[in-house]
Amino acid sequence: MKKFYVMAVLFMSSLAFNAWSMDFKAQKVSDGIYAYVGPLTDRTPENLGLNDNIGFIDTQAGWVLVDSGGGDVAAKKLESIAKGIKDQPIVAVINLGSQDHRWLGNDYFSKQGAKIYATDKTIATQTRMFSDLTASIAKKVPQLKGTKLKTADVVLNQAKNKLVIGGVEMNLNFYGNAHFPGDSVLWLPNSKVLFTGDVVYVDRMLGVHPWSNTITWNKAYKAMRKLPAKTIVPGHGAVSDWQKVDADTGDYLNKLIVTLTEEAENMAGVDQAVNANRNWPAFKHLEHYDSWHPQNLNRTYLRLESEM
Repeated sequence: MKKFYVMAVLFMSSLAFNAWSMDFKAQKVSDGIYAYVGPLTDRTPENLGLNDNIGFIDTQAGWVLVDSGGGDVAAKKLESIAKGIKDQPIVAVINLGSQDHRWLGNDYFSKQGAKIYATDKTIATQTRMFSDLTASIAKKVPQLKGTKLKTADVVLNQAKNKLVIGGVEMNLNFYGNAHFPGDSVLWLPNSKVLFTGDVVYVDRMLGVHPWSNTITWNKAYKAMRKLPAKTIVPGHGAVSDWQKVDADTGDYLNKLIVTLTEEAENMAGVDQAVNANRNWPAFKHLEHYDSWHPQNLNRTYLRLESEM
């Protein structure tokens, strides 16, 4: 028993050291706007589940965070990043989506006095999937076990929702279900900065889950694309412009829908449709292409077929 205890302590100490030794930093995106850009790998104990991108907006009232991490430990790390830039309170958190690392830190920030904002569609998905999400992330990142459910204090129910926090105008917009039902984007019109959440992936292949809807995702992307953004902070990958975002997400979504609609109309069958489209050279540079692309083809074909 004593040997087991010692090994457990050493293991946890190793996790703590690795997390501490990682480069958890935010980069400046525009005046008063910063982004933590997570690694392209999966959630791990070393990255505290912070393998997504998180925003930090400096306002007269304090920091506004764009998403909150996957639980208390991740939220505390985000808090330290923010206060390392400027020592002021975190007054608000805006949830763009329902995937674990986007909102399970809400409870921590709420207890520190922050007000949580989200659309009603995002909240519905968060509530419905909470148990599965917490169980899943705790397996990958044991430090995040025990997360408490906390959804928004301010529930927004329009397609476009104007907010002014600490003198900064923001627009929380919902264009359609994407990676998760209820995925939203945050548009900052004065700085022309767009936080897309999981509507956009760059540098890595986007993932189509059973609950994803590539039909509405493609439509949402096209509607969002009308925004005159100069700087785009995607859900995953490097801070970009429209050219990069189109190449890595917009073109891929559109090709999925156009190509597989034709396959479904010709009644090709899912296996033939997937095999005929495995090789899309324009997207092979994306991390996880080999594992995600065939699955994306499969799930998109089946959804299109079911809706014909």
